[in-house]
Amino acid sequence: MPGDLELLTSAARAAGAIALGYWKANPRTWSKGEAGPVTEADIAANRHLHATLQSARPHHGWLSEESDHDPKRLTADHCFIVDPIDGTRAFIAGESAWAVSVAIAHHGRITAAAVFLPAQDKLYAAAHRQGATLNGAPICASQAADPETASILASKPVMAEGNWRTAPPPNRHYRPSLAYRACLVAEGRFDAMIALRQTWEWDIAAATLIVTEAGGTATTRTGAHLLFNTPDAQTDGCLATATPLHSPLLSRLA
Repeated sequence: MPGDLELLTSAARAAGAIALGYWKANPRTWSKGEAGPVTEADIAANRHLHATLQSARPHHGWLSEESDHDPKRLTADHCFIVDPIDGTRAFIAGESAWAVSVAIAHHGRITAAAVFLPAQDKLYAAAHRQGATLNGAPICASQAADPETASILASKPVMAEGNWRTAPPPNRHYRPSLAYRACLVAEGRFDAMIALRQTWEWDIAAATLIVTEAGGTATTRTGAHLLFNTPDAQTDGCLATATPLHSPLLSRLA
């Protein structure tokens, strides 16, 4: 039987290959209202992940963006938390910055995680106390400490003046996938990722473990510990940063 990390990375790669078959091929697409668009690729990748992961760990709970929520997950010791395509709008537009995100939570804490970008052939992975990797090579977060010079991944509304006690940090960048943003922080290519709105667990579950195993820090927008497999499947935003940068950014947020 494969270990958790081997199981997740293998499943993420296979689901990514399925999604890649629909990419730039005009997949059927429909709207979930405020939840945004979904495509037949999301559904096909989700179906594969569910079959693969649940057959390997039948007693684990299941939480996915593209599945009906199973209340049994709330009493399970372990739970899979899955986003078959994070960045669906980018996927539909033919951009490459979309990801398959898979994680295992144990009593609310993530213990194993994989984020795979099929169109870029990038596989980020981590397990508790085992470090983080990109395509098998170790990665580490930066040592940035100054919000004025730090490179920050965030949507434009995050930088509205009303969200900050002082002027917002000036060096904003953007990627469409929340999971990818956090992984770029883990890799040290950017110094922080900020999400201030209520955040779906499947968007950040895997990536925040990758950040912390790379030596970074990941919390809610208020600095609280992140907990997963909660009843509403949301966190109070997310602040994933180089560790020296976390307190300075947190103190500046309104």
